[in-house]
Amino acid sequence: MAPKPPQTSSKAQNRSNLPSSSINKSKRGPAKQPLPTSERLKRLFTSLCAQIDGGHFSNAIKTCDKILRLEPTDPDARQTKLFLLLQTEQYDAALELINSGKDEIRYAFERAYSLYRSQRESEAAEQLEALGEGGHRGVVHLEAQLNYRQGSYQTACDLYSQLLDTSDPHSEEHSDVLTNLQASQSHLDFINSAFLHVLGTLPSSLANSLESSPPPSQPTPAIKVSVPPPSVESPEAHVKDAPKKPRKSRVPAGVVPGVTPPPDPERWLKKSERSTFSQGRRRKTGAGGATQGAASVDVGASISTPKGTGSKGKKKK
Repeated sequence: MAPKPPQTSSKAQNRSNLPSSSINKSKRGPAKQPLPTSERLKRLFTSLCAQIDGGHFSNAIKTCDKILRLEPTDPDARQTKLFLLLQTEQYDAALELINSGKDEIRYAFERAYSLYRSQRESEAAEQLEALGEGGHRGVVHLEAQLNYRQGSYQTACDLYSQLLDTSDPHSEEHSDVLTNLQASQSHLDFINSAFLHVLGTLPSSLANSLESSPPPSQPTPAIKVSVPPPSVESPEAHVKDAPKKPRKSRVPAGVVPGVTPPPDPERWLKKSERSTFSQGRRRKTGAGGATQGAASVDVGASISTPKGTGSKGKKKK
């Protein structure tokens, strides 16, 4: 009996009719759905806390940027980024972050501090005036430092004294305030009385001249005009250089310069190649002359020899 053909199921037939791309997709499985925004924010905040605890502030700033791209008005992310920018001394970026939001009043002290560290004292003073006198201790610290930088040492001393009286004697703030107070007091003492003691140690003539002389004016920079000096030509420049005499060490023995004839320039050539080789000599031409009975032979004529006409020898039987 003939073998029966293999039976194929309907599922296999349907699978064979499908294109290969659909089969590959069915093997991969369904595509993963993106995480919701709340879950992504939760993971980013977890990474942010770990980065801040580890001191990786630059990476933490990048994580804050990722959070703000998902939630631009998140107050925690903005405050954390501002703290990180101040810690890394990026004051221009901190000012840009404060000015970009609607919470400038909330971060008025941070704005004043950034202006102070950016050497913009006048704007920082205006910002502190807007805060008023009822600020926290950081405002008083910043105001004292600003007055010290601007030369108002008396106001700085008063503010530092106020901070010193209300600080803990065993705290780090107490030692910092005490150092700043001593620096302000030393400047103030020199302005009030110390310079008088310095003047007393000077000679009387010098002290009288200093007191009677007007205050010095700021010197104006003088324009220097450089005039080139006149060129003085030496008479030796017009004199032509005389030919140098050869050294005695280079003159061969028995040779007098200017008297002894120079050597033959063709002394390095063969005698047959010199120009004086054929002078005074005669070349030999042909034979020693024609004699009676001599025959001249034409060299160019061709000599023909008669060919032999002998018969070829027969083979022997």
